[in-house]
Amino acid sequence: MGTAERREVLGNGVVAPLVVHGDARSISIGRDIGGGRGADGIEPSTASAEQLPAPARAEAQPSYRQLWVEEPARRRRLPDPVRTAAVRAVLVISVTLIQAMVAFLSTLADSWLAFPTLLSSVASTVVATWAALDVWVTRQVWKQRNGVVSTPSSTARALRRERRKARATARTQERIHSQGGGSSQLSHL
Repeated sequence: MGTAERREVLGNGVVAPLVVHGDARSISIGRDIGGGRGADGIEPSTASAEQLPAPARAEAQPSYRQLWVEEPARRRRLPDPVRTAAVRAVLVISVTLIQAMVAFLSTLADSWLAFPTLLSSVASTVVATWAALDVWVTRQVWKQRNGVVSTPSSTARALRRERRKARATARTQERIHSQGGGSSQLSHL
C-alpha cells in the first residue's frame, strides 16, 4: 500500500505529520522549539496512536473530508432525445466556428484555401442552424408526447358532464323518433 501523509493538530497544540502505512498508523512529531518531552510526558520524536493520551488519540484518527458534496439539481435533466440533439448541435456549431475561423485566417494569409473553406463554412452554417432548430423541435415534440399531464379543472369537468348529458338526451330523442314511437305529424280531427 502507498503512504499517505497529512498534518494533524494534537491536543497540546503541536502540529504533527500523520503517516499512514496500510492499516498501521504512527504519528511522527517533529522537534518543536522547546525540544525534549512534550507537555503530556511522551517523547515527541515518534509515538504510536496507542501511546497517546485519550484526547490526542481521538484526534490522531484520520478524519477524511469528502471530495464533493452532492447537491440536489436545480433543474431536472433533459430528456434523452433532447440531450442527444443538443450534443449534436454543439458539435456541429463548434465545427462551424472552427471552419469560419480557418476561412478568415486563410483569407488574411491570401491562401488558396480561403475560397473552399468559405464555401464549406457557409454550408456548415446552414447545417448548424438546422441542428439548433432540431433541438427546439425535438424538445417541443417530447413535451407534446411525454410532457405535462394536464388535469382538467372542476369547471371543465362540469362543462364536459353537461355536454355529455345533452348529447345523451339528444341520442335518446333520435332513437325514439327513429323507432317510430313518436309520430311526426299530428292528426287533425
